[in-house]
Amino acid sequence: MTLITSTKDLRSLCERWNKEPFITVDTEFVRTRTFYSQLCLVQVGSSNEAVAIDVLARDLDFKPFMAILKNQKVLKVFHAGRQDVEIFFQMDGVIPAPIFDTQIAAMVCGYGESAGYETLVKGITGHNLDKSQRFTDWSKRPLNKHQLEYAIGDVTYLRKIYQRLSGQLERNNRSGWLEEEMKVLTSPETYQCLPENAWKRIKVRSSNRRFLARVQALAALREVEAQTKDVPRNRIYDEKTLLQLAAHAPKNQKELDNALSHYRHLRGSKLGPAILAAIKMADDLPDSKLPKKSALRNHSKIPEGSIELLKVLLKHQCSDAGVAPKLVATVADLEDFARGNNKPPAFTRGWRHELFGKYAEDLVKGRIALSVSPRGITISKAGK
Repeated sequence: MTLITSTKDLRSLCERWNKEPFITVDTEFVRTRTFYSQLCLVQVGSSNEAVAIDVLARDLDFKPFMAILKNQKVLKVFHAGRQDVEIFFQMDGVIPAPIFDTQIAAMVCGYGESAGYETLVKGITGHNLDKSQRFTDWSKRPLNKHQLEYAIGDVTYLRKIYQRLSGQLERNNRSGWLEEEMKVLTSPETYQCLPENAWKRIKVRSSNRRFLARVQALAALREVEAQTKDVPRNRIYDEKTLLQLAAHAPKNQKELDNALSHYRHLRGSKLGPAILAAIKMADDLPDSKLPKKSALRNHSKIPEGSIELLKVLLKHQCSDAGVAPKLVATVADLEDFARGNNKPPAFTRGWRHELFGKYAEDLVKGRIALSVSPRGITISKAGK
């Protein structure tokens, strides 16, 4: 077992890893008191070794490894790697590429919708993972033997999982399917927390466009403050407070204090003028600049029975193909599709369209019919 704490040792390892066709990567981090994840440990596995890099070590320059992440000749293998990739992007604007996510690959290969790492380790390698260290505070030093064994074990088993899944994808001619999914994971837009878009994460029932403008402005203010101070969003103000401010729309400090009567920690705070300014900016917007109603989901009535039929079709197509239905379409996707919402769901393009989307389109237009026989669900042209 190796814990890397010096730039010299890391540089030596990176020279070897640069010659590898692939490496396995995992991270340990904490995010309880900050906006951005605090990276503490990076585990890396190659064809014949596995180590942990102590990112918090005083004498370590992490740049040699960041260069590996950008090396297009070395495939980086993650399991459920979105958060890992986000951490590297936030650190230095680096998105690892090319990458292979074993969780998504497992769903494509028919390992079910959850495709948890523990399940894959058991199913593919036959080992049982020791998860006793999963609640470790990875920011504390020194790390003990059991913590390091736990951390490094993740990238050790990941090698065999990758080799098994990549082989299955090749045999099933589905490597292109995974490549489509990896484009999302390697897109900067996936990880950019733009303040002007922060409001879209908030559950808003009202369709009043002026109210939505205030929510947008207050959410943007909260996002900027949280990013600048590197604290969780709720440390600025929580969602309930934000919505109350948007509803009351205070115009001066007295009205603001009244609106915040139940939130004494915010009354008289330095944030007050910024809150008032954000609300005024939203109220001064011309009607043409207000958030559009189309930003909200269409909740019109769904034609009776259509969701049930689409679910049956989805399950049938995915069962035949050995693909997890959740990867192809969610219930929300099916509902949006049945309502005819403007934004086409993911299954209307790419490999999902070939597998399910084109049949869903034919079903809602009455071009195909579903029937039940002793052999299961049968798809036939309508009227036959």
